[in-house]
Amino acid sequence: MNLQSGTYYWPETMPDAPSYSELGEDLNCDVLVIGGGSSGAQCAYYLADKRLDVVVVEKNRIGHGSTAANTALIQYAGERLFGDLINAFDTDYIARHLQLCRDAINEIEEAQTMCPAPFDFKRRNSLYLASAEKDTPRLKKEADLLKKHGFPLDFWLKKDISDKYPFSRDSAIYSYGDGELNPFKFTHSLFQYAFRKGTAIFEKTEVNGMEHKADKVTVRTKNGYFIHAKKVIISSGYEGTDIKKEKNTAFVSTYTVTTKPIADFSGWHERSLIWETARPYTFIRTTADNRVIIGGLDETTNYPEVRDSKLINKRDLLIEEFNRYFPSIHVEPDYYSAAFYGGTHDGLPIIGEYPEFPHTFFLFGFGDNGTVYSMILAKLITEKIISGKSADAQLYAQDRPMRKKPAGAPSS
Repeated sequence: MNLQSGTYYWPETMPDAPSYSELGEDLNCDVLVIGGGSSGAQCAYYLADKRLDVVVVEKNRIGHGSTAANTALIQYAGERLFGDLINAFDTDYIARHLQLCRDAINEIEEAQTMCPAPFDFKRRNSLYLASAEKDTPRLKKEADLLKKHGFPLDFWLKKDISDKYPFSRDSAIYSYGDGELNPFKFTHSLFQYAFRKGTAIFEKTEVNGMEHKADKVTVRTKNGYFIHAKKVIISSGYEGTDIKKEKNTAFVSTYTVTTKPIADFSGWHERSLIWETARPYTFIRTTADNRVIIGGLDETTNYPEVRDSKLINKRDLLIEEFNRYFPSIHVEPDYYSAAFYGGTHDGLPIIGEYPEFPHTFFLFGFGDNGTVYSMILAKLITEKIISGKSADAQLYAQDRPMRKKPAGAPSS
């Protein structure tokens, strides 16, 4: 799958990133994690203290797939509103999902204290703007619903916004306790934590076959070796759908610009994360070395050549979008990329357990909060491996209970 193109900022922040050897022998293990991106790292992190023999394989280099293009806004609320999600699921179901997202952010923060190297996690608040006046009633309803379930936020009107920013909208939700991080450093730091606990990690080790048996899975690698595992986690991001076509997933193309460093963020209240109700939408955040990341302007195309042909135009449009927010902050593009972005039709990520793949978990942490979702799923999958059950895993099962089919979902 041709996932992305362009230039990438995150790997440049860690030029001395750890490297790992290529697999050179047959292995037996308790758990095999396939995929060396952030979701694989999150699995390795949770498995590291469980007294299991864990192996990780990555077909290229650690962190150089979709992780390198991840904008890593760490939020508990996603583009599918609470009020919309409860049309397909009940209220308690979605309240629990959002609480798990908040818990995952707390655990990401805790991981920074436990892992061998910091990954620039920092708490940030989020400004979610009504792009048009007609969005205000829906946004107010969303704010009331979130507050009712204990999520900290303020609902702002036009003057509240203009008092703190050089722009205004008719309304906004200002949420507390979100965050940002460097996904490349995050991935490497979690893998280093697991490696020091005894996890075996192999780069340039591509899987090209799996045989599912009654008591194990035998995986064949492209370099001619076999790994015999009691359990397998496929955490290879969007490429996991090359192995199992999950009908609840869908892809669009998205674009990102990372600017040169900026000296002065005056007028940007608390350097908050900023996004909006428009679809497609634009989002912005800052980085530890004072750059701005501007992303969005998604396109429905899933043809790489069409996606890539729009990159320069989208780069310029994203800069223009930023200038509408902050006309006094001069930004210049430094890195810019186009990538496929995966989501689900019903708005929740997926733990896939399929009859044709026994002893295997598919981690589909798809959606705008992919890093947060993958933290949840990695923990729940670990619980299932250790104890055979997880109280919250059914929330994300591919056959999860729904009150009604979401608009646009495929038929069974």
